[in-house]
Amino acid sequence: MERKFIGAGLLAGLIAGIVSYIFARIFIEPQVAKAIDYEDVRSDAEAMLSGDHAHEHELFSRSVQEGIGAGIGTLVFALAIGALFAVAFTVTWAYVGRSRPDADPRTTAVVLGAISFVAVIAIPFFVYPPNPPAVGEEDTIGSRSSSFLTITIVSIVLAIVGVLIARSASSKIGGWWAAVAGAVVYLIGVTVAAALLPEFKEVPGPVMDGDTIVAPGFPGQVVADFRIYAVANQVLLWTVLITVFVGLLGVMMRRTRNAVEAAGSVEKLSA
Repeated sequence: MERKFIGAGLLAGLIAGIVSYIFARIFIEPQVAKAIDYEDVRSDAEAMLSGDHAHEHELFSRSVQEGIGAGIGTLVFALAIGALFAVAFTVTWAYVGRSRPDADPRTTAVVLGAISFVAVIAIPFFVYPPNPPAVGEEDTIGSRSSSFLTITIVSIVLAIVGVLIARSASSKIGGWWAAVAGAVVYLIGVTVAAALLPEFKEVPGPVMDGDTIVAPGFPGQVVADFRIYAVANQVLLWTVLITVFVGLLGVMMRRTRNAVEAAGSVEKLSA
């Protein structure tokens, strides 16, 4: 059964990755193109002021990056998320199935998916929103990456702690209030962690030559649109992934039920 869950997760991830790539190609890539155009304008302005007109050559063309590169990257990410979610579901269902024989695995998958999305995507994206190209300084790439990884790990650990607290308290204060208690512990934890981590506000301002603006600052609307579409893309990816996974669980449940009924019929005929 574990292999079937992993297979379902990979298939769900593949379908979600294809849908996510199509969405990104239509909505996110235009924002990336605007950011790259701005970067070129800014580089030309800075080169004019410094007198250095050297240009970097791209290893891959822009069409390759936004086509094959983005497609492969999106599919690999979605497959990894699908596999990890399947593993998490397998572990969760092994416990839930034993403690609550009447539980529906599809409900467990939906709840696990919602918690996973909040812990892995929503909170880290809220603390450190994604930025288009040309936003952010090269000297802070390492610290920005480590900070994002830190808040992601802390969010996942606190989500697990919150679930365990809710589980242990459910028999004492009821399922609803236990869930609220777990959520409060999680939110307090991630709020403290976010407050302790550094902030990065590195949207480029205008290029100045004395009091003259040589190149404008980075367009704020592009930053806003990019972040909205990036978050929407993750919502779409996870929604498709969980929906397909739950649908595959339903297929497996029907096959198992049919197999059990067929086995029962054979036993009756043998008797």
